[in-house]
Amino acid sequence: MAETVTALSEPLMNHFQKQKLALLGTIDADTGAPSQNAISWTYAVAPDCVRFAVDQRSRIVANLRGNPSATLTVFAEGSVFAVSGRAAVAEEPLEGVPFKLACVDLTVEAVRDVMYYGSRIAAEPEVEKSYDKRAAAKLDNQVLDAMKKA
Repeated sequence: MAETVTALSEPLMNHFQKQKLALLGTIDADTGAPSQNAISWTYAVAPDCVRFAVDQRSRIVANLRGNPSATLTVFAEGSVFAVSGRAAVAEEPLEGVPFKLACVDLTVEAVRDVMYYGSRIAAEPEVEKSYDKRAAAKLDNQVLDAMKKA
């Protein structure tokens, strides 16, 4: 049985600095069913902590308050990684951002390569902003700066 990895590798730390697509799995506060959301505002604070920002009115925040278990799934290093742990709101609202965002810290408990055997990701998914590119870049920078300070 493989040893459980409880911290981000350096390549994964770098991945979480780039605001790439991540899938956030939580437990729905009302139904108890699994819930998935796509997010991009992520920042690795340390090998054992990934910070992310979401709209504070988001169902994600209610879900995490009901059950702090969460998993961030990312496509990186030619594979798929599930970063699981316990999440808690670190700051709400996130200061220095024109929208009311919640800043959440995920304390890493396990990092697993979940890609099926004999395959690798040939190209990571790319996300393109569908609104004003300059406005998107400005907002992304504001959120990242605020997350670093939270």
